Amino acid sequence: MPRRKRVIRRPKISPDPIYGSELVSRLINRVMWDGKKTVATKIVTKALREASEELKVGPLEILNTALENVKPKIEVKSMRIGGASYQVPVEPYPARSTRLGLTWMVLAARDTKGKPMSEKLKKILIQSFNNEGPAVAKKMATHQTAAGNRAFAHLIYYKKKKK
Repeated sequence: MPRRKRVIRRPKISPDPIYGSELVSRLINRVMWDGKKTVATKIVTKALREASEELKVGPLEILNTALENVKPKIEVKSMRIGGASYQVPVEPYPARSTRLGLTWMVLAARDTKGKPMSEKLKKILIQSFNNEGPAVAKKMATHQTAAGNRAFAHLIYYKKKKK
């Protein structure tokens, strides 16, 4: 059954004042808890600054590289065809893959216990920059699931044609 309404896109997010980057703003919004944006901003800027000092690379370059290493190139989508549900591999649209990458980094940081959030986020950023750690493992698991269900890739075209 097709959608009843068009999806209304939210307006562009404003870049953060410190780095002037929309991506940093999106990371701040992912870290934010209960609308406490000032706290989230301090956490993210401290994590980026410390990671930058440790790796001797610019903070935006760290975030961009880490995100590229975590963003999924393919994911599985559940489709119901002929009474059976199939996990069909699909390529996520760019905004979704960015959102997933940022979410996985923040969730990986939150899963670590016993340290302040800025330290945990710094550690995840450094690990992701070096293409290792739990956020990259999540991406690899997603890719592996998609590869395992490669046999159902043709069903995406079946679904489109049937409409």
